[in-house]
Amino acid sequence: MSLYLLLLGLVAAERIAELAVARRNARWSLARGAREYGRGHYPAMVALHTALLVGCAVEPWAAGRPFVPMLGWSALALAALAQGLRWWCITTLGPRWNTRVLVVPGLPLVAGGPYRLLRHPNYVAVVVEGAALPLVHSAWLTAAAFTALNAALLTVRIRCEDTALTTAPAATTHTATAEPTGTTAGAGAGAAATSPAGPSA
Repeated sequence: MSLYLLLLGLVAAERIAELAVARRNARWSLARGAREYGRGHYPAMVALHTALLVGCAVEPWAAGRPFVPMLGWSALALAALAQGLRWWCITTLGPRWNTRVLVVPGLPLVAGGPYRLLRHPNYVAVVVEGAALPLVHSAWLTAAAFTALNAALLTVRIRCEDTALTTAPAATTHTATAEPTGTTAGAGAGAAATSPAGPSA
């Protein structure tokens, strides 16, 4: 359990790093006339991704969930891959990545990196990590609850991003967001222009 708590601490530190990057990038975007969309649902994303980490820590302790090697190591591998995908999104978008939906008018579409393959690659990372991270220590209730709530929240988030893209002054703008992390997580990035994840979605 102590090693699992260390893992959760590392994930929390990563979320804080995401927020620092997001704040810096937000200043860059706002200085270029960005408009923010979806402020109303952002606090819910922060709360959900924070609750994910809390649930991961509390459920194994309170319910006596064991570490099951076959499940735990597989889930850890998936969580690591999700982190890799998230940071691939962040590096691909550069200063245009954010945990919020910020649209900078006139920017060209981002079509490199994971965006060549998926419209919302960061949200794929959020979904995978949100299920895998709790299962590292058999916290299946946390995994199930996060997955269900995150599905509902992503429906709102992706609709918000699509609306932002179609109503922005330049329709070619591509915003990419991550789950707030805390968050990012959560998160977390979809397909938008500057938006994260996760606060990791």
